[in-house]
Amino acid sequence: MTDPDGARSSWTSRQLVTLAACVAIVALAAIGLGYNAGARAPHATSAKPGPSAASAAFAPPPDSAIPAGPEGDAIRRGEQIFLATRAHAGKFVGNGLSCGNCHLDGGRTAGAAPMWAAWVSYPAYRAKNGAINTMERRILECFRYSMNAPASPSGGPPPPGDPIYADLEIYFHWLATGLPTGKPPAGRGYADLAATALGHDPTRGAKVFADHCASCHGAEGRGGKNADGSYAYPPLWGAQSFNWGAGMSKVANAAAFIKANMPFGQSGTLTDQQAWDVAAFVDHHDRPRDPRQTGTIAAARADYHAKGDYYGQTVDGDLLGDGVLY
Repeated sequence: MTDPDGARSSWTSRQLVTLAACVAIVALAAIGLGYNAGARAPHATSAKPGPSAASAAFAPPPDSAIPAGPEGDAIRRGEQIFLATRAHAGKFVGNGLSCGNCHLDGGRTAGAAPMWAAWVSYPAYRAKNGAINTMERRILECFRYSMNAPASPSGGPPPPGDPIYADLEIYFHWLATGLPTGKPPAGRGYADLAATALGHDPTRGAKVFADHCASCHGAEGRGGKNADGSYAYPPLWGAQSFNWGAGMSKVANAAAFIKANMPFGQSGTLTDQQAWDVAAFVDHHDRPRDPRQTGTIAAARADYHAKGDYYGQTVDGDLLGDGVLY
């Protein structure tokens, strides 16, 4: 994998803002780490999976197939939690994200970590926490890291056994209707993106961001809001984004997602180099601290961030991971 330290941008924040601000704000014209307007768009208008994920991908059932009765009610609740997490599980959400920002089209899109593929893959061992994870624990950790639950009103993710888990799990189970277990399905997770000869560079990524990202996510990566204050386009860094413990803070994960799924509705149109560079640009900005950090940043970097991200580095005078956000 490319050296995570890479070549750090020498641009100042003021220069980056000036560059990105020149891009017109137009809907659905730019790259981003997901899209969520509060209600899922019709499946036909959703971002298409990247070429590597599209072949032989499983097709989950349409919403019209949700059954009647208590089971169907729970499936619909799970879908709403997934699409508008802050609105339906806000007690446990500490930022402006929803599950559907990274798992596109309500967790349906192959190559965007679809939930039908996740459902048939758990329980499973995860090196991240060194344990066999049930689906409930996997969801709990998504709340802890991607939803930054430590900053939520409750101060953490839903407690074990909370009905939120049951509603999400039955939604995932329903999405996987007819999909066999015991074998990783095509389209699972994010397709690996091979490192490029040039490596990844936030300075080059700043130009990609200005050209393809800022129109939806804003010049400073703070996201685009709906009239009700919810986010139509998620924040990519800062206090309202995922924290340093989330998988998307690793450049390789972000690059793979971007290449396969962005710009929204135009997946696969960026080159591999552009995907790596803009991922490096996004991930070399600060975000909420890693909940696993109990001591120094140096110790946490050695334990959890030895490679693959910018945690613990100083960028434009800002020590990344210190929890001080501007």
